[in-house]
Amino acid sequence: MNLKHMQPEDKNFVMEIDSHVNEFQYQNRISTKTGYILWENNERIGLMHHSFLWDSLPFLNLLYVKEAHRNKGLASEAMKAWEEDMKAQDYKMVLISTQVDEDAQHFYRKLGYVECGALLLNGTPFEQPMEMFMRKIL
Repeated sequence: MNLKHMQPEDKNFVMEIDSHVNEFQYQNRISTKTGYILWENNERIGLMHHSFLWDSLPFLNLLYVKEAHRNKGLASEAMKAWEEDMKAQDYKMVLISTQVDEDAQHFYRKLGYVECGALLLNGTPFEQPMEMFMRKIL
């Protein structure tokens, strides 16, 4: 598995998977190098995107691996590569979130992430199950 920064030619692949991204946001992911494509055998198999809280804390917004490529350790490899990239840029910690009703929390726990907070959006247009935040010291 190779993790490469998003390029203009990855646009259709990204737009098919990430329904939340628009043209401006996609271009921003390219220019800020916060978007990644997961590659295996010259095939796009997934994507990642992060942002920064307080301009100093990398926050993983999305990790997606195509279903045919799941359960092969590729997401773990992608996380390790991302964490190494963040550490190489001298970040000391990374943050992720997942809904408490999603199995992803177990995946992140296996990678060494620990709970550090939660967010409830009850009574808002964004209502969903509680969002749990997890952190990892690099």
